[in-house]
Amino acid sequence: MASPQTLSEAERRIVAAWAADCAERVLAVFEAEAPEDESPREGIARARAFARGELSTAGEIRRRFMTGRAARGVRSPAAVAAARAAAQATGVAHMGAHALGAAAYAAKAAGLSAPDEPDALAREVRWQLAHMTPEVRSALRRLPALGESTAGPLGPGLLSSGILADVIRTIQAELRGEEQ
Repeated sequence: MASPQTLSEAERRIVAAWAADCAERVLAVFEAEAPEDESPREGIARARAFARGELSTAGEIRRRFMTGRAARGVRSPAAVAAARAAAQATGVAHMGAHALGAAAYAAKAAGLSAPDEPDALAREVRWQLAHMTPEVRSALRRLPALGESTAGPLGPGLLSSGILADVIRTIQAELRGEEQ
C-alpha cells in the first residue's frame, strides 16, 4: 500500500512546479556561497521538467539525492536550507509531501538570510500560499497532517521539528481552513 504522502503521479507533477518556485526564490542564497555548484539550480530545473511531464518518475527517483549533496558544500545555515529546499523539490517526483519540505526549507532560508527582518520567514510563507494554484491547494490538502503518517517526509525526522515543522503546520492549517 502506498503512503498517503505519495499523492498520484498527476498530483506530484502539479505540486512539483510550486515546490520548484519556492526553492528558486532562495537559490541566490546558496549561489552566493557556492557559485560554482550548479546542482541546486539543475535540481530545480529537473523538478520543473518533471512537472511538465518531460522526465519520468523512475528516473527522478534515482536522481533525487544528487541535489541534496550540495548542502554539504556550504557552511551558512541559510545556504544549507536553500540547498535542501532544492533537494526537497526534486524529491516531489518520489513523494508529493516533499513539496511541503521544499516550502519549509525555503522559508527557513529566507528567514536566516535576513536576520535584520523579523518578518522575512512569515513573508515567505505568505508568498508561498499566495502562489498556490487551486490545483496545488487541492493536491496538498490530500496530504496527512504533519506527524499523522510515519511513511514519508511528514513523519518523524527533519521536517517534524523546529521551524520546519512550524512552517508546514502553518501551510497545512491555512489549507485545511479553506476546506471549512
